[in-house]
Amino acid sequence: MFVRIVAFTLVALSLPAAADGEVNLYTARHYDADTRLYEAFHEATGVTVNVIEDKAGALMERMRIEGDNSPVDVFMTADASNLMSAALGGLLQGVSSAVLESRIPASLRHPDGEWFAFTRRARVIMVSRDFDSAGLERYEDLADPRFDDTICIRSSGNIYNQSLVASLIVANGDDDTARWVRGLVANMAREPESNDTGQIKAVAAGQCEIAVANTYYLARLARSDDQANRDIADAIRVIMPNQDDRGVHVNISGAGVAAHAPNRDNAIAFLEFLASDLAQQVFAESNNEWPVVDGIAHAVVLDDLYGDFVADDIDVAVFGANRARALGIMEENGWK
Repeated sequence: MFVRIVAFTLVALSLPAAADGEVNLYTARHYDADTRLYEAFHEATGVTVNVIEDKAGALMERMRIEGDNSPVDVFMTADASNLMSAALGGLLQGVSSAVLESRIPASLRHPDGEWFAFTRRARVIMVSRDFDSAGLERYEDLADPRFDDTICIRSSGNIYNQSLVASLIVANGDDDTARWVRGLVANMAREPESNDTGQIKAVAAGQCEIAVANTYYLARLARSDDQANRDIADAIRVIMPNQDDRGVHVNISGAGVAAHAPNRDNAIAFLEFLASDLAQQVFAESNNEWPVVDGIAHAVVLDDLYGDFVADDIDVAVFGANRARALGIMEENGWK
């Protein structure tokens, strides 16, 4: 359906102007819908998007090695911590764009314009449907001894977990967060392994009762063509944490203009395109995330699974700023 939408709506959209040429993109995202967006940007502007895909860390290392001679114009990845690492490492440059600043909330972009969010995802608690989750209402409750031997979660090396812990540092301070990590580790049903989908499947299989995972992973299972995946999703009940106080932890995918971008104007135009109604719709529908621009529809499955909820309005740049502290606290308190 969204291929047709791209084809029929381009002529009606007001897209950012750009000269013919190219823009070189390093991206840690690898979705078919993103490719359709690159094609749509080329159709609208005449600018060709050259793409190199890899993991975020590998792309940042490549940028560091290439230095002033790097061909990259735009760096795109998931998680605000990755984006802040790129900014703090001098790999991105600040840009001023009235389009980006008007469409993307200040809490979802770098304070100096070095990166901008384009999608949002929440990290939530998922439990088996028949599990007695009374008293499990906040992230902090995951450390309660009542939930001994019940939790499956990824490793401390996972950046999504690092950003979650970074948000807890802001909310509760270092000492309380360290105590929380110790309690969480004590409640693990197994040592950390696998990815977010693996945690969800472990709950469905009865290997644990509680998982912590990003929202789009469960949505993918629920929308799968494979009945076995849909059955896994049906076995899961979602708890949106901290609804009576600061709200659920929300992270992002985003992009920024590279420090030595040879096609800077085209890079800015590309980011402005990613904030367009069209791109926001495709992002949201294709990967089951929430758009960052107000008024853009998201996939119905997100309402079915998560409904309306209170989101933590913390500035996501804090996740990257606190990442090293978060990882240190995790490792020092037994989170492998």
